Amino acid sequence: MSGKHTLLELHSAKPDAASIIAARYDNKPDALLEILHDLQHEVGHVPEASLPVLAKALNISRAEVHGVVTFYHDFRRKPAGRHVVKVCRAEACQSMKGEELAKAIEKSLKVKFGETTADGKVTLEAVYCLGLCSTAPAMLVDERPVGRVSPQKFETLMTELAS
Repeated sequence: MSGKHTLLELHSAKPDAASIIAARYDNKPDALLEILHDLQHEVGHVPEASLPVLAKALNISRAEVHGVVTFYHDFRRKPAGRHVVKVCRAEACQSMKGEELAKAIEKSLKVKFGETTADGKVTLEAVYCLGLCSTAPAMLVDERPVGRVSPQKFETLMTELAS
């Protein structure tokens, strides 16, 4: 197997995508994290149907795969929205009105952390330290770091995303 498959092929057969990616790592159980990251990168999330496929390919229990997927906040169980906003919830950001910002963002988007807006445009996620403490509160908008975020600055960012 060459290991080269198009994104379209991976989307059309998500359980097959899991076995294809696992094979890239020679079905080694110690590569589970890398496999899950690749699967999410290529498919957009870690589909429930991929868990038993990975368990079988790696010769580990489904519970082990499930445990890893649910333990790490980075893995999504459902497809993300068109844009992903990751808000830092660590201490430095909290000390700079991060909790107020988080509440304002939830209110603005009408979702809680871990959810996607009804129109599928934005997924809101919590992260615990972006290393941007000197510019707290901070966030990532589609992997782009943004510091010194206020509720007003957030609204401006969302307006920019909509255009």
